[in-house]
Formats: sequence, C-alpha cells, structure tokens
Amino acid sequence: MYLRKLKKSKVIIQAAVLGIVLGAGGCGIVDKHVEWETVEPDSYPVLKAVGYAPISSQQGDNDSVKLIMAMKASKLDAYRELTEQVYGQKIEGSQSVSGLVVDSENLRSSVEGIIRGAEVVKAYPVGEDTYVTELSLDMQQVYNIYLSTAKPRRVKDVKYY
Repeated sequence: MYLRKLKKSKVIIQAAVLGIVLGAGGCGIVDKHVEWETVEPDSYPVLKAVGYAPISSQQGDNDSVKLIMAMKASKLDAYRELTEQVYGQKIEGSQSVSGLVVDSENLRSSVEGIIRGAEVVKAYPVGEDTYVTELSLDMQQVYNIYLSTAKPRRVKDVKYY
C-alpha cells in the first residue's frame, strides 16, 4: 500500500515538473516567418581529364578483347583524374629511422568520390599500344544535378510577429 502511494506521488511530481518546464519555456517565444532563396555561384568551371591505358598489357584472348579492356581502363583512369580534381587526393606517408639512417619509407595515395554529369569528349588509340579517353565535367551541370537533390538556400528575409 505504501509503495503504491509512493509511486503515485512520484508520477504526480514528475508531471508537475514537466508542466512547469514546458510552461516556463514557452514564455517570450516570438513567431517568425523565414523567406529563403537559392544560392548560385558567379561562374562555373569546366574540368577536363585524360586517361591512358596500354593495350598489350590487358588480359584477353585476342587483340579485340584487349582493345576493349584498354578502352574501359582508360575511361576509369580519366574518371579517377576527375575525382582527384573535384575531391582531392588523400596522401599517407610513413618513414622509419634506425641508427639515424632511413630504414624504410612508404607513400600511399587514394582518391574517393562520386562524379555525375561527366561526358566523354574523345576516345581514341594513340600509336600501336595506348588507348586514350578524354572527359569533360561542366560544373554548371553538376550544380544543376545538386540543386535537384539538395536545394541549397540562404535566408532572404525574416519577419517577426
């Protein structure tokens, strides 16, 4: 019996505290209307990238398969270069010294990102053993793709009531 009264009074006290907090927190609140506008850059660059791949080094049963594989590899290399331009490159390095002499030195590079809106400008063989792909990325098209998903904006006007 005593435990029921204690639990009941505890619930009443919690409800009272919650009511006081909510009531006091509501004092002084002003309603407002915020008007937003989209933000657009002044100019848009066009990025270009070139990817290369050796044809004879590709895996394949015949020259046609090796050529197709080189086409794909050169396109991926061009996309990697575009990704470096847009997102940058992560560089990790380490060096160990033993007896005041450099023992080993390691350098590692990686790039990661998503490229949307790139166009193949040209794809062609150079000489007898290299395939080249040229890509172009119009940042205005990237911005338009971005707008369709993110809708960036800034405060245009605020009216308080």
